[in-house]
Amino acid sequence: MPIASSTSTANTAAGRAEELTLLEVLRRATGYLASHGASSARLDAELLLAHALGLRRLDLYLQFERTLTEPELAAYRALIARRGGGEPVAYLVGHKEFMKLDFEVTPEVLVPNPDTEVLVLRAIAWARERAGPLRVADVGTGSGCIAAALAHYVPELEIWASDDDLGALTVARRNLATHGLASRVTVVQGDLLEPLPADLALICANLPYLAEDSQLPPEVVAQPRHALIAADAGTALVRRLLREAPSHLSAGALVLLEVDPGIATAVVDELGSYASHRFHRDLQGQVRVLEAATGGQEQGVLRPPPAPRGELGGGR
Repeated sequence: MPIASSTSTANTAAGRAEELTLLEVLRRATGYLASHGASSARLDAELLLAHALGLRRLDLYLQFERTLTEPELAAYRALIARRGGGEPVAYLVGHKEFMKLDFEVTPEVLVPNPDTEVLVLRAIAWARERAGPLRVADVGTGSGCIAAALAHYVPELEIWASDDDLGALTVARRNLATHGLASRVTVVQGDLLEPLPADLALICANLPYLAEDSQLPPEVVAQPRHALIAADAGTALVRRLLREAPSHLSAGALVLLEVDPGIATAVVDELGSYASHRFHRDLQGQVRVLEAATGGQEQGVLRPPPAPRGELGGGR
């Protein structure tokens, strides 16, 4: 990688190792990442340098002429090499912003995706239109970013967050605790809807929806495969949730599912039990969220939930 090191950089005429300013290091790192296929090379380079130096990204712009020491360069060089190898920036720095909230991210969970904010924004708008308490589920919660964002922006919601992966739920619990939401979100382990109560007014889910033969960029391949890939050309879990959800929903309830544009029309035949449906597009104009509504006017009438199975504590 073309960032100075004690073994690879020629000495200056004065006999000292080449000194590199912060701006020059950013320029070289950006070029390296761009040559390795990074779609946001400059942003990645800045985020990783800020992390290596313990600075805010904004602070970099105030220190462009700063000369970096060899230990600083070594730390940055290692991060850039890993990013060039395909590791997501979020895994390298350990966190990612989602819905203006900061979330811990580890290789146990998917990196929160800006396109998923389309689902969350629709859920928030729908919930705010309803009066009274609503029982909401985030199925396949992963890092907990959907559940946490809903709890943060709609405080009156009763939220359940489920996942079948204990490692992911451990990360989710830490994120909920960080945002002061652990007492407001019940975290349970289990298969899809199995650990969840009935009378749900809203189900949100970002389930695996990619086909096994999908051609994916390295930063996606680096994420947990079981959270990305589903059988039956990516439709298996989405179809199953649509089939099973009506028995867990109250009258007038809603299901919001993130989907790949390639499977959107393929899952419509599972919507016979719903009164209506529509799709929402993501930031690139692609179909990304399936919204399916049950019939009836009643919204979120709550009955006492059963004792949660597989609850990890820190909930209700």
